[in-house]
Amino acid sequence: MDQASLPFAGIRVLDIASFIAAPVAATIFADYGADVIKVEPPGHGDPNRQTWELASYPKAGINFPWEMDSRGKRSIALDLRSRAGREVLYRLVNKIDIVITNYPQPVRERLGIRYEDLKAKHPKLIYAAFSGYGEEGPDKDLVGFDVTAFFARSGLLDSNRYEGQPPGVVMPAQGDRSSGISLFAGIMIALWMRERTGEGSFVSSSLLANGLWANGVGAQAALLGGFLPPRPPRDRPRNALTNAYQTADQRWVQLSIVREERDWPIFCKLIDRLDWLTDPRFDTTAKRRAASAELVALVDPVMAAKPWSWWREKCDAAGIPIGLIGRLQDLPDDVQARASGAVVPSMSPGISETLAVPFQLDRVPLGPRPAAPRLGEHAADILAQAGFGVDEISQLAQEGAFGQQQLP
Repeated sequence: MDQASLPFAGIRVLDIASFIAAPVAATIFADYGADVIKVEPPGHGDPNRQTWELASYPKAGINFPWEMDSRGKRSIALDLRSRAGREVLYRLVNKIDIVITNYPQPVRERLGIRYEDLKAKHPKLIYAAFSGYGEEGPDKDLVGFDVTAFFARSGLLDSNRYEGQPPGVVMPAQGDRSSGISLFAGIMIALWMRERTGEGSFVSSSLLANGLWANGVGAQAALLGGFLPPRPPRDRPRNALTNAYQTADQRWVQLSIVREERDWPIFCKLIDRLDWLTDPRFDTTAKRRAASAELVALVDPVMAAKPWSWWREKCDAAGIPIGLIGRLQDLPDDVQARASGAVVPSMSPGISETLAVPFQLDRVPLGPRPAAPRLGEHAADILAQAGFGVDEISQLAQEGAFGQQQLP
């Protein structure tokens, strides 16, 4: 689809953010046609340019996190600590619809990029701020990452902890990308409000709020005084019929029989164990819960006798919910991921495919996702479009607006 025909064509976004969650919101705008200008500090730029080197990241020989999270954006490096750098930013803001940042409040104030600072120059501006713990409260200025704010503080790590075991470790950025979707949703509401009122607004979201929302069943119960103890081990689950089992080909599957009145008899028939229907240990839901360890011990060898392909065919035909516990090693061969639009072509060097944002519009076919920018790659064009003349740019450079970099 032609770029000018995309839904956000004509919308301009300043991405003054780092790492992942806030920039993800800007990436969605870029995917759908907005002109997204990535404002980065001179030198090394957004720290997300270096995260692929961390020990916790898989090694693929390519800076894939940067390409995925910054695709389709234009980059300019500005030293916002300098008066000249801020002058450039203020000029850019005059032509911008949306500013996205995750700078902590004290940093926003020090750099003169608070909502109050920019709104005074552009009343129709939509300003989206993302933080670890929210805009108010005693922890509002704490630095938060997804593992500390989204997973740890929200109770997600503890909710998934097994009895007698320490909390598990999560993979990088698992909370960041879903949180970025929330920030994008808030910005969309603000855009709609601006259409109706002509006024901009302040949008905020946080890792803590998104973690609590993701952990909503446990978090809402906790507000009412309801808590579950740590998860019992797999061989002694709360419910043997919503449990993980291993198949003959050494794959783990998740059995999820929730509608027991309907599916328990069907499952027993499928595995040729109709005697379990009248077994006094298992003939009611309450008894099956009480005897979950015994039931797991009986189901284990049954599941282990057939490969995953057999279980999928038979359970699907019978309407028994079952799912393969996927391994990331399976993704390159996952036909469904491509057919559904979750994996799409990419134009990034060395990256033939990438992940799409998790929704599609039927009348908006997107082409291959473009590459992410080099640091400061588009500075000259961005400045010229904002009305800066050659002499003015040279003077701003001498005053430290762009750090030590040379403009293209």
